[in-house]
Amino acid sequence: MSNTIYRARPGDGLAFVTGASAGIGRATALELARRGFKVAVTARRAEELNHLAATRPEQIFAYPADVTQAADVAALIARIESEHGPIALAFLNAGLSLHAERDGFTVALLAKTYGVNIDGVANCLEPLLAAMSQRGRGQIAINASLAGYNGLPGSAIYGSSKAALIYMAEALRLAYGPKGLNIQVVNHGFVRTAMTDDEQDFAQPYKIEPEAAAQLICDGLARGGFEIAFPWQLAALSKFIRALPYALKFPFMERALNRAKLR
Repeated sequence: MSNTIYRARPGDGLAFVTGASAGIGRATALELARRGFKVAVTARRAEELNHLAATRPEQIFAYPADVTQAADVAALIARIESEHGPIALAFLNAGLSLHAERDGFTVALLAKTYGVNIDGVANCLEPLLAAMSQRGRGQIAINASLAGYNGLPGSAIYGSSKAALIYMAEALRLAYGPKGLNIQVVNHGFVRTAMTDDEQDFAQPYKIEPEAAAQLICDGLARGGFEIAFPWQLAALSKFIRALPYALKFPFMERALNRAKLR
C-alpha cells in the first residue's frame, strides 16, 4: 500500500457513476457535481439519464449503457476518456434489488442478480484498473451493502453478491494500492428508493433519503478510507453479529429477525 492514499479532486479528471438514473447513483452524481466534479453517468434508462444531465449540462454527461455487456462497457469508458479526459474517480453503483427472492431461490434469479451486481462491477473494473494503473493514480468505490456482512433470510442471492463485492474490494485495495490506486467499498443500510419503498413487509430501521446517503458517500470519498459504512448504528450491529461465533450468532439473529418480522 502506498504511504499516501489517493483522493481524487475535481482538477484531477472526471468522475464516473454507474446506475445513475435514480436513487443513490443519481443523488451521488449530483453531489459530486455540486462539489466541483465533472461527472459521466451511465445507466440503461436513457430518458432518466438525460434528464439528470439536463440539470447540470456543463458538468454531467449522459452515456446510456448496460454494464452487463463487457465489450460495450470497455468501449464506453474509452469513449468517455477520449471525449472528457481521464476518469479520476469511479463510483460503481449499478445493482439489483434487495429482497428479490419472494418466489424462492432459483438459478435464474442468481444469474440475473450476479450478472449486474458482480459482473457489471467487474466489467467496469477491468478497463478502469488498467487505465488508472498506467497513470499511477485513481480512486474507485464499489457500492456493496451491510447485507453482505451476514446471511439474511430471503437474501441469499442479493446478500452473497454484496459479500463478494466486499471481498473483491479488499483484495483489490491490497493489490492496487502500491500502484497508486485507492479502492473503497460502500456498505450502506436502507436508503429510500423505488426498490426499498416497494418492500413494505419488513422493518427498515434507520432508513435515510438518497441525498443524505450521497453526502455520506462523498464525504467518505474525500476522506479516502477503505470502508464507507452507514448508518453507524446498523453498521456497528452488523459488525458485532459478524464477529460472533456461529453457536451464538444464529440464536441471536433468530431472535432479532423475529422481532423485526424479517421471517
